[in-house]
Amino acid sequence: MNKTLRISFSLRNTYRVNSILYSLKQLPLIKRLLPQALYSVRGLKIFANILSGIWEVISVFLGKFLYLIIMVVGIGSLYQGVPAGQVYLHILLLLTVIGSFMNTHMFNPTRDKYYAMILMRMNAREYTLVNYFYAILKVIAGFLPFTILFGLDAGVPFWLCVLLPFSIAGAKMAVAAYTLWEYENRKKVYNENRMQKYVWLCAGVLLAAAYGLPAAKVTIPQPAVGVLLILFAAAGAVGMRKILTFEKYRQINQEMLADMMNQMDTAAQVVQKQSQKSISTDTGITSNKKGFEYLNELFVKRHRKILWKSSRRLAVIALIMFAGMLLACGVSPAFRTRTNEILMVFLPYFVFIMYAINRGNDFTRALFMNCDHSLLTYSFYKHPGMVLQLFRIRLREIIKVNLLPAFVIGAGLCALLYVSGGTDHPIDYAVLFVSILCMSIFFSIHYLTVYYLLQPYNAGTEIKSGTYQIVMSFTYFVCFFFMRVRLPILAFGLGCIAFCVLYSIAACILIYKFAPRTFRLRA
Repeated sequence: MNKTLRISFSLRNTYRVNSILYSLKQLPLIKRLLPQALYSVRGLKIFANILSGIWEVISVFLGKFLYLIIMVVGIGSLYQGVPAGQVYLHILLLLTVIGSFMNTHMFNPTRDKYYAMILMRMNAREYTLVNYFYAILKVIAGFLPFTILFGLDAGVPFWLCVLLPFSIAGAKMAVAAYTLWEYENRKKVYNENRMQKYVWLCAGVLLAAAYGLPAAKVTIPQPAVGVLLILFAAAGAVGMRKILTFEKYRQINQEMLADMMNQMDTAAQVVQKQSQKSISTDTGITSNKKGFEYLNELFVKRHRKILWKSSRRLAVIALIMFAGMLLACGVSPAFRTRTNEILMVFLPYFVFIMYAINRGNDFTRALFMNCDHSLLTYSFYKHPGMVLQLFRIRLREIIKVNLLPAFVIGAGLCALLYVSGGTDHPIDYAVLFVSILCMSIFFSIHYLTVYYLLQPYNAGTEIKSGTYQIVMSFTYFVCFFFMRVRLPILAFGLGCIAFCVLYSIAACILIYKFAPRTFRLRA
């Protein structure tokens, strides 16, 4: 076991260290200072190992902290008239049930499992158990300080705060044990990356119950939550026996990794086969337009599944959520008052929401894999005038795709503001609506601009730009920061609109000047 643990850590750490060194080599200013034989420099490898170790420690706690502060504490603070402790336990309990089968830590096919168990022929049972229990320990260690901190602040008894991480881990272990039993008896392999529709349906119902019931002042009683949490922990302890005695880890992993085994020839084949599933094969799709307009219209029509289908789904979900909140405002005066107070100063919070739902990243990935991957080999495609023309056409299309859910959200917020008590400044309605649309437009422009200026993919459709990853990470952290900002609608909204206009102008200038040199295939 100890040897397996060391090899597992070494394999994961080597991959991470090499990724860090490669990212350093991609930075515009730093790469000129680094030697060509980068991977053989001992000092840099030590530095990368230190960064890897720091990230391993941070990853234990950061994700759990963000999960609790956003999904449980943050949203739970919106409910008034219900004890904070009850809302905290209610939401966390139902999310724990969802996470127990959607994030098992055992039935997720990854490359490191393929390398270790298939290529290196490591003992599948030992490798699976070592890594699984390490993941479970990280769950307990990562949640424990924050369930105590946030739980005590919400008025939850100390013993429940301590029990929560063990119950979360227990629920995951119970589901894992049941899944192993199901494989023994029904030969059915569970893959959390390919869950059935009924699983998604159950998750949706539980999610609606987690956030919808407190709005109607209905929560699972604290004694019942305590009993369920004890049962989760006990079920995990019982399930541990099945996990430890299961003998077919190699068979179950081979079946789970079958697709990866068949598609490991080249990265390009993997990505292209996956992307082809989302492209319409209707041979009747055509266009009456010419030039780049013809190319763009065909692309959009063939990729409706990953563009307009997801956009419509987001719009429908937003519409249902706003309908529920409007209904809650009608039946609960306390909820109505609190909602109005929040809407007047929480507009910056929607920067992160609009960032999260924007389809710009999917759009640019599909552009490269199924269009630019081939056309970038032609010189005319990189001519300044051609680049700017196609950029404008594509920008128009992605803005249209993203505006559908943005329109629903903007209109829903205005309706919610009106029903919850309104505002003393009628202009707030217009600013609120337009600023949401501008946020959507900004992220559409941002993703496409960064794609053209930093084109991150190589011929194998792998991301090879450290600068691109840094920009995307910086974008995420800036958007996350805005979740903590509180500003009036008028002040923030006007600033948001002005910034969007200026960014649009700057993006077109940068694309025209630099994209002909930067929009290329990476080595």
